[in-house]
Amino acid sequence: MSQLFVIAVRNLIQHRKRTFLLGGAISGVTGLLVLLLCLSTGIRETMLESATTLMTGHINVGGFYKVTAGQSAPVVTEYKKVLEIVKRTLPDIDYIAPRGRGWSRLVSSNASMQVGIGGINIEKEPRFKEVVRMIEGKVDDLAQPNTILLFELQAKKLGVHVGDTLTFSALTPRGVSNTIDVRVIGVAQDIGLLSSFNVFIPESSLRELNQINEDTTGALLIYLKDLRKAPEDIAKVRKALGDAGYRLMDSEAKAFFFKFESVNREEWTGQKIDLTTWDEEISFFKWTLTAIEGLMYVLTVILLIIISIGIMNSMWIAIRERTREIGTLRAIGMQRTRVLVMFLIEAFTLGTSGTVLGAGIGILLALLLNVAQIHLPMGAQYILLSSTLKFAVDPSRILTGMLVITGCTTLISVIPSTQAARLKPITAMQHIG
Repeated sequence: MSQLFVIAVRNLIQHRKRTFLLGGAISGVTGLLVLLLCLSTGIRETMLESATTLMTGHINVGGFYKVTAGQSAPVVTEYKKVLEIVKRTLPDIDYIAPRGRGWSRLVSSNASMQVGIGGINIEKEPRFKEVVRMIEGKVDDLAQPNTILLFELQAKKLGVHVGDTLTFSALTPRGVSNTIDVRVIGVAQDIGLLSSFNVFIPESSLRELNQINEDTTGALLIYLKDLRKAPEDIAKVRKALGDAGYRLMDSEAKAFFFKFESVNREEWTGQKIDLTTWDEEISFFKWTLTAIEGLMYVLTVILLIIISIGIMNSMWIAIRERTREIGTLRAIGMQRTRVLVMFLIEAFTLGTSGTVLGAGIGILLALLLNVAQIHLPMGAQYILLSSTLKFAVDPSRILTGMLVITGCTTLISVIPSTQAARLKPITAMQHIG
């Protein structure tokens, strides 16, 4: 086998012009694929980071409470009991953050807008401080009662700055109108779609607005050390809460605010627990990532077809040029199988060298573009949940892409290699190139 490898490498060196041409094409396709993989990984990580900061945990224990059959509120009553069950069921987690949920009209002296409210305990949510980038004010001031954190676009629409006063006007879960005044303590950089309708106030202030007691919250946001365990862990929590006697809602891949209509049509009252994962809560805009990855794969397949045709044509030409060489090798005793393997090793070596070089170029380019902090237009920011384009290296995805391209370049050479192995020694040696 080592002799065949040496012969294959020598053939590639001897026909260096063709080798550089095909190797360069393979490197280009690999580099482009790696760059696109880094882009899709970066977008996915950005979406996960932004979404699990603004509106969802990795796993969410939320729910609805219905005073009457047709009126529901997104709250979990006696949540501390639920919290204890979750902690016993999932001892190896990062942390759990109670997060209030609500809707209200937010009014300034200049304008008003409908917003979703996140009731937050800033001291219990370390990731919030890491992701939200402040333009004015300090995020830690959100620990003060009756304060509010806005995002840049919201502050512009309302015409307010740090220190100004706003008023919330909302219906409580029991259908009573209520208002509270809050002071703007900070304006944060926009984070796309999610920051366009979300504002944050202390959880105690949201309870005051909704007129609910301290044992009620909107949802328990569970953050895992290993995100891959989310499907397994949510199944454990579902079983534990069911065994404890809680009524559970059926699994549905929707954000909680899309469930009001169906919940209000159901003939039940009291509390029901709703368990969701992060990707279910943001399913309404995950189409962005799906579209980007779909486009990436279509482009890669087209390029692979072009490269495969080039490799096959090159192999046919190489076999024709080396017909007498093949005949000589067959005449001195080389078996057909070894001739076939020799050409396959040649194609594999070419594919491996090209993909390694291309992957290195693609990773380097992705890292350089990441450092460059390419600013996105407002429309792209709205969808991608980031102000800059992010590239992230995922070794497993890149290795998979390299294996696919190398496998394609090797498999496509099977047909011409088989034809070369079938050449009769006498016929091949008499061939005039």
